[in-house]
Amino acid sequence: MASPVSELIELLSLERLEDNLFRGQSRDIGTKYVFGGQVLGQALSAAQATMKEPRPAHSLHAYFLKAGDIEAPIVYQVDRTRDGGSFSVRRVTAIQHGQPIFFLAASFQKHEDGAEHQLSMPEVPKPEDIAPAPPVPEEVMAKLPTKIQRWLSRGGPFEFRHVYPRDELNPPKRPPFQQVWFRLAERVGDAPELHRALLAYASDFHLLGTATFPHGISYYQPNVQMASLDHALWFHRPFRADDWLLYSIDSPSAQAGRGLARGQIFDRDGHLVASTVQEGLIRVVADASAARHVPARD
Repeated sequence: MASPVSELIELLSLERLEDNLFRGQSRDIGTKYVFGGQVLGQALSAAQATMKEPRPAHSLHAYFLKAGDIEAPIVYQVDRTRDGGSFSVRRVTAIQHGQPIFFLAASFQKHEDGAEHQLSMPEVPKPEDIAPAPPVPEEVMAKLPTKIQRWLSRGGPFEFRHVYPRDELNPPKRPPFQQVWFRLAERVGDAPELHRALLAYASDFHLLGTATFPHGISYYQPNVQMASLDHALWFHRPFRADDWLLYSIDSPSAQAGRGLARGQIFDRDGHLVASTVQEGLIRVVADASAARHVPARD
């Protein structure tokens, strides 16, 4: 059987139907609908595939319009909006069952030298000094919904080590901050485009969840609905997704059923390699059964 890393790389390697038209498959990783990071990574892969010269992506901005169907492929239509002397812009529409489910705009820039500064990486333990998360006890796992069981028991393509772990099944109330070390579980090739698509995929993990910390709730609870509404990602410096990266996240606000989260991603040498911002829907509903079956984005 293929490893989770090989499966992810295959997932991000789209089938080209026409010059600007691509098709990607979907994977059930235990979430209710298509994982947002999958659509982000695939849309960026589609945009990158239309570049005629090596201009790396430096930013992307995306909106999630509808929940994706795990059982169906996704078609990505790329609009080559602009190719200037220094910058290029691509717009990508993800389509499923004839309807747009996601929009992305990405900007690319040829290499330039210029002024540099960055904020410092937080002082945290090294990833080797943090023990991997223990498995969920069998008696606890048996009481969870089937999809959550699959999510928690599945060996994914990324390894995560939380600096301050939280019990997501019985979440305490705490300030909206967290730091998470992560890396791809296997070494992969050197193509920067691949590593950017992998980081786009991984950037959707743990981000919105930080906005739930002050409220003592979690995505794993059956009466909680959560869904990404938008996502922004900026690439600052070169990196490898198969080396340890620190995701430092905070949530400055939650209101009106929405939470906002911001992230900074550092390599282990302290270089700020990327930044993220995401707003998402966070609902606590009375009918837990309805929450499991009704899409959060309605």
